[in-house]
Amino acid sequence: MASDVSGRLRETAETLLAVSEGPYGTAVAAVVELLEEAFRAGRTLLAFGNGGSSADAQHLCAELVGRFLMDRRPLPAVALTTNQALLTAWSNDYRFDDVFARQIEGLGRPGDVAWGISTSGNSANVVNALRRARELGLKTVGLGGGDGGGMAAHCDALMLVPLQQTPRIQEVHLVTCHVICDELERRLFGNASGG
Repeated sequence: MASDVSGRLRETAETLLAVSEGPYGTAVAAVVELLEEAFRAGRTLLAFGNGGSSADAQHLCAELVGRFLMDRRPLPAVALTTNQALLTAWSNDYRFDDVFARQIEGLGRPGDVAWGISTSGNSANVVNALRRARELGLKTVGLGGGDGGGMAAHCDALMLVPLQQTPRIQEVHLVTCHVICDELERRLFGNASGG
């Protein structure tokens, strides 16, 4: 049993190493720059996804608004997956495919950043939200896997984990969010503590 667990942990470590040596790192760096520019301009990040990707969106926003490694002022980031009343009402009364796009219409402003997370890139509500965000003048970011699916065509910056297995893609997604938070803190706040 212990050897199985160790093997799985090694598999994840090997996956991260392989991804770090390819073009993925360049894509992540581009997203860091896009977000740094947006936050410096006083813009807001709107993040969204389904299931595990919803949890990733919430985790990302918690790190940005709260803190990652240093005490500093909050960064404006909102997970569109947290308003349960809106999610259930809109999905029940209209359709789930537009539940994030509707929120982007209400909360997003030109220059803000819409960040969709989908391991396949084919979640209709993520694709529709990214499409609508672009129409409204927001910058769009995608975090996915494989070839990016339907969301790829609607992203200004796209991070695609070159894998097919959902759990491996999600593991890289979590590490990616942490790397981005770390880089943003360093760039925006240096080593300063407080706000």
